[in-house]
Amino acid sequence: MVTKVDITQYLNRINYRGSLIPSPETLRALQVAHLLNVPFENLSIHAQEPIVLKNEALFSKVVERRRGGFCYELNGLFAALLRELGFDVSMLSAEVASASGGFSQPFDHMTLLVKLEERWLADVGFGDSFLEPLKIDALSEQVQGDQAFRIVPDGDYLLVLRKYADEWKPEYRFTLRPYQYNDFEEMCLYHQTSSQSHFTQKRVCSLATISGRITLSDMRFIVTANGMREEHTLAS
Repeated sequence: MVTKVDITQYLNRINYRGSLIPSPETLRALQVAHLLNVPFENLSIHAQEPIVLKNEALFSKVVERRRGGFCYELNGLFAALLRELGFDVSMLSAEVASASGGFSQPFDHMTLLVKLEERWLADVGFGDSFLEPLKIDALSEQVQGDQAFRIVPDGDYLLVLRKYADEWKPEYRFTLRPYQYNDFEEMCLYHQTSSQSHFTQKRVCSLATISGRITLSDMRFIVTANGMREEHTLAS
């Protein structure tokens, strides 16, 4: 049985005061508020805090203790909030693009399908990516500020592309088959324990801002704002 989440507490956590009517505008505002207030971070892994994929545990961590998390935690809990608000939402398996041109294995990333009059891809757990949900069935580019994205068919998958200068590069691919928390548990454990997982290799905490992003990556403090990037190495 899926544990309900306290809507009021959750909305206070993400500083959201807008409409609660299930609509594209509400979905967009909720995702932006979430990304601006809840960091993408893997600190539990380095503090030997087990990550439990249950709404009650995630609510305690993210809302009550004002922490962040990675994709399974953030998108899983965001899905629970959306359901409580009356949205039709499903957890999807995604495979992340690699620098070599391939993709990771299934369940490497969790993303969300939200069905309204149109189908939307929502994601608050991928770090530096699309700030607003993307229309799944719009083949044209979707511009968000100085960024542009597309979702295109790729065999049995749908592929999220991001524009860099004049080149489109893949972010991840996914299918529309719905899954539950238990389907992601094996990969969630892998990312907590394997030396091959990038989440065990360094600590990261990153938060979107209106103009860019602030990130702490081990001892590097990185600020991007309006397309400009500054990096400082911390002394301690």
